[in-house]
Amino acid sequence: MIGNGWISPVDQYLAYLPYAYEKGLVKADSDAAKRIESQQALCIKILNDGRKDSVDSPECEAIMIAILEETKNKSANRDQVCVNMYDVRLRDDLSCGMNWPPDLATVTPYLHRKDVLNALHVNPDKKTGWTECNGAVSANFRAKNSPPSITLLPDLLAEVPITLFSGDQDLICNHIGTESLIQNMKWNGGKGMELSPGVFSPIRDWTFEGEPAGTYQESRNLSYVKFYNSSHMVPFDYPRRTRDMFDRFIGVDISAIGGDPTDSRIDGEKGPFVSVGDHPNSTKAEEDKAKQLHDAEWKAYYRSGEVALIVVIIVGGIWGYFIWRARKSASEYQGVDGGDEGRESLIAGMGLDNFRRKERNRRDLEAADFDERELDELDEGAKKPLNGHSNGKLNTRDRVPQNDSSFSLGGETSDGEGSGSERDRRMAGREKS
Repeated sequence: MIGNGWISPVDQYLAYLPYAYEKGLVKADSDAAKRIESQQALCIKILNDGRKDSVDSPECEAIMIAILEETKNKSANRDQVCVNMYDVRLRDDLSCGMNWPPDLATVTPYLHRKDVLNALHVNPDKKTGWTECNGAVSANFRAKNSPPSITLLPDLLAEVPITLFSGDQDLICNHIGTESLIQNMKWNGGKGMELSPGVFSPIRDWTFEGEPAGTYQESRNLSYVKFYNSSHMVPFDYPRRTRDMFDRFIGVDISAIGGDPTDSRIDGEKGPFVSVGDHPNSTKAEEDKAKQLHDAEWKAYYRSGEVALIVVIIVGGIWGYFIWRARKSASEYQGVDGGDEGRESLIAGMGLDNFRRKERNRRDLEAADFDERELDELDEGAKKPLNGHSNGKLNTRDRVPQNDSSFSLGGETSDGEGSGSERDRRMAGREKS
């Protein structure tokens, strides 16, 4: 992939003035336009004289410099004097774009840090430090007699696919020059973006998340992408769109690895799901995944706490119920022989204590619930005189009133007879006497 590259000087030098016209930097037939055209004519002569096979020609470099000079506003603020050669929508000081992009204010100090230099294995003897553009470095790369890369590109296309892309707001390596070199280049049995002789590949519209992003054109192993509203540094302007282009180029299907592809369409068609952001390979996606995991953990803890609380409440409720039931059972009436203190007090207060004791000693004769010796004692007791009288008879006068609590309260006795009240017994005694 080559972005806003310097590939064919012949095509790209001669694209400066047409681009200036297209962007309205220079008005055709104006005095400024005539001066620039004069410099361009000199460039064409030098190229025809044998410089077309050189990567660098000072006479041709002067065309862009002339455009920048003609478009300067000397009455403007110092930082607004010149057109930015990398983004014609912006203006800069007399450096005409060397202060751009703005993040250089943070990049420069970062690349001067000792730990960063050590991590990059930079020679500590180099004291100049990093700068965006260094004249000495540029001079060493400026091989005036070297052939331009356009001489290498056709052979490369025979072996590997290549994508060229340009930001449409770049002047120094503008899209008109890139499109011109593609149109004039021959590779893989055809010229330009031909699909067959005289039939050219269509220029297709590219939209990204519902917005026009640029155009795509492809033919015989070469793809060309023009980015709308982008500068010389396309990834700086549109990192996600650039990644989308890169994914298309290498054929990554984000959906196949569990990613969430964005809405990127060419001529309205999504094609393979290639996109950026919200997929496993992006830093943001990893951060979002970590946050989701953290939130899920806390939710799990919270739900576990709720479950534990519910279990404790249920267990506590069951335990409380059994305690209540045990206490209730202990306090309930258990019969005469149940041993309840409240019941004992009630029986004693009603004079039924003797009756209760007799009832306790009573046996079930029908069930033979007795000892045979008790019958013998009973028989012997029957032979003894009652109340000490030898004749066994009890006179009415000798009768001693018995405690009423020794008798039943008028219910049936074991013989089936009613005992009556004390008043009835006294009346009967009087009648007999």
